[in-house]
Amino acid sequence: MEAVSFTMLSSMADRDFETALDKHVGWGLRHLDLKDAVFGKSIIDLTDDEAIRTVGMIEARSLSVYCMSTTLFHSDVEAGEDAFRQTHLGPLDRVVTIARKLKPNLIRLLAATTSQRNDVADTVSYLSSEHPWVIDCYREAVEKLGKAGFRVTIENECRHCIFSTPREIVDFFDALDCGEAVNLTWDVQNLWQMGTFPTLEVYEKLRPLIAYYHLKGGQSDPGSSSLRWRSSLEDASWSVEEITRQVISDGVSPVICLNGSHGERREGYDYVNVAERDLHYVKQLFGGQA
Repeated sequence: MEAVSFTMLSSMADRDFETALDKHVGWGLRHLDLKDAVFGKSIIDLTDDEAIRTVGMIEARSLSVYCMSTTLFHSDVEAGEDAFRQTHLGPLDRVVTIARKLKPNLIRLLAATTSQRNDVADTVSYLSSEHPWVIDCYREAVEKLGKAGFRVTIENECRHCIFSTPREIVDFFDALDCGEAVNLTWDVQNLWQMGTFPTLEVYEKLRPLIAYYHLKGGQSDPGSSSLRWRSSLEDASWSVEEITRQVISDGVSPVICLNGSHGERREGYDYVNVAERDLHYVKQLFGGQA
């Protein structure tokens, strides 16, 4: 099995940034995934001074930023091209400025959403016919960030997302046609929430696109394959060990990121220290580096 490193969204460790960094060190983690709770802000809202201070705190602990997780592109395409460009392409210069200080391996964009999700069976055809500018906007973002020296990853989201099946994801990346400049962050539970239960077959369809793998737990009710309850990875209803072992064996995601589970809180379930329990679980199963 290939060596693998684990991380988690930094805010999962603690909402106080300095405490979160110290917990990463204490847990033996070397990589950071920064999204929010950085001095109480999202990562792209940092001032120059705050970004420099962030770098100093990270370097003082011999940590590095693996992913700079922006929330850009996460809105309904029905808002229209002008609004979409202003909201999601407008901040890219700022993203580049901050990324040049943080030096992440990946910059994350999110898959867009559609208010017509319940009525659209194939979002790529829908975008092509009704909103062809969406692909152009993504391509412009990938090219701009790529020219600045950064790899881009696009993550599937869980509500009204344009990605609900492997076919939609593959077709989207084919239409984007940006080659190795962009890749997929496969959030297993997010795609499950969109209707695709996690299996090895799903992974194999997505494998050529994946560069980053997000792990969440989650449980179904007996006789159902739909996500209902939040849970630890150890208690998940999907085959965490089987799929993750294949991801590691294939070497597609050198760093694997733990995320907090979605779903309803189950009465009587122990939710104390789930992030730390999940980390212990994966390190016990798969070993590798922190």
